[in-house]
Amino acid sequence: MVSQIFTLLFILGIPFFIYGTYNLVLGLFGYTKHNKYTPAPPKHRMAAIIAARNEEFVIGNLIESLREQDYPQSLVDIYVIPNNCTDNTEGVALAHGAKIMKCNFEVKSKGAVLSQFFDYIFIENDVYDAFCVFDADNVVDKRFFSSMNNALASGEKIAQGYRDSKNPNDSWISGCQSVFYWTLNRFLNLARQKLGWSATLNGTGFMVHADVLRQDGFKTFSLTEDIEFTTQCIIKGYRVAWVPEAITFDEHPLTFEQSWSQRKRWSTGIIQCFGLYSQQLLNCFIKDKNRCAMDMLIYLIAPFVQVLTCIYSVCSFIILGMLLINSSIWSNALSFALFFTFGGMIFSVIFTAMVLWLEGKKIKQVNHISIFSFWLYLASWIPINVVCFIKPMDIWEPIEHTQSVKISQMVK
Repeated sequence: MVSQIFTLLFILGIPFFIYGTYNLVLGLFGYTKHNKYTPAPPKHRMAAIIAARNEEFVIGNLIESLREQDYPQSLVDIYVIPNNCTDNTEGVALAHGAKIMKCNFEVKSKGAVLSQFFDYIFIENDVYDAFCVFDADNVVDKRFFSSMNNALASGEKIAQGYRDSKNPNDSWISGCQSVFYWTLNRFLNLARQKLGWSATLNGTGFMVHADVLRQDGFKTFSLTEDIEFTTQCIIKGYRVAWVPEAITFDEHPLTFEQSWSQRKRWSTGIIQCFGLYSQQLLNCFIKDKNRCAMDMLIYLIAPFVQVLTCIYSVCSFIILGMLLINSSIWSNALSFALFFTFGGMIFSVIFTAMVLWLEGKKIKQVNHISIFSFWLYLASWIPINVVCFIKPMDIWEPIEHTQSVKISQMVK
């Protein structure tokens, strides 16, 4: 009977092992070096798009950084789209030379704002080759547009830039989230770029060619417009390129409560995207042999796998513990589980230090508590996902941005 229980637990654990192995093998390609795009003369006319809600404190620094690009200003226009504002976001944007587009009807998400913008621009001012989307709290490296121009000249239609951090040292949460995005940069986006697969849009600092948007616009229905748009594009046969020379500095939450709310929105959106597009992705893989579609489908099942893995682990601990109490049998499975749990905490510290080293960051740049608590940040995804299945978020909850940082400070 005991051996049968061990066998059953082993069999039930196989799908989780396969899922982990898949991501581990893909992640190994993140240790390779990125192949840069060939420099090209400035040619493409681009527009910077900024959806802004009560961002008067930070939006001026973003517009200034966009004005300081090493790309001809005659080829770049800056559009700010104030929505649901109760402050002077519009006035600050105008004072810094941005164009203003107002929403014609109520919007409750960034995706809805972008939808209105693209519906407007292709009717009223269809002069752009590509669009670059930013969040109002960003500041942007001067090479962003020239790097995206290089990608466009190489034939890319959609591209994600490198998402860096404005405030990795402000709190343990901002430090953990900075490490999280540095990890995604390398082990998700770089790894897939090396395989010729699709990277994933990360919400800000990305570029889309006008041809991709001109026919259908930007129509998303979930709380994660970036993941949803990535999924839609993969189904249509596009892939997202990875352009790490195009750097955007992003402000991360300072408190666990803010991070919880933000990540709850992300998980809710991913679950929504799975419900909307899983069948289309599977059909795309079966009919067109599109590996990017299957990879994206595997990406979208992450919340499901995390919750099921947690349930499996807890149940296994209980069963093995009961066996130990009733029969005094200490199993190798129990030893492995304990080793995996405590060893994982230790490994997370080593992994965090490795990510900092790979990304050229110094330990003093990051809140020191973050280095030892990154495992807790990752583990907290499990209760977040559980909550999302029980009571998913239904509204976009904005995060207050307070870090007034100029691009010159980030470069320094």
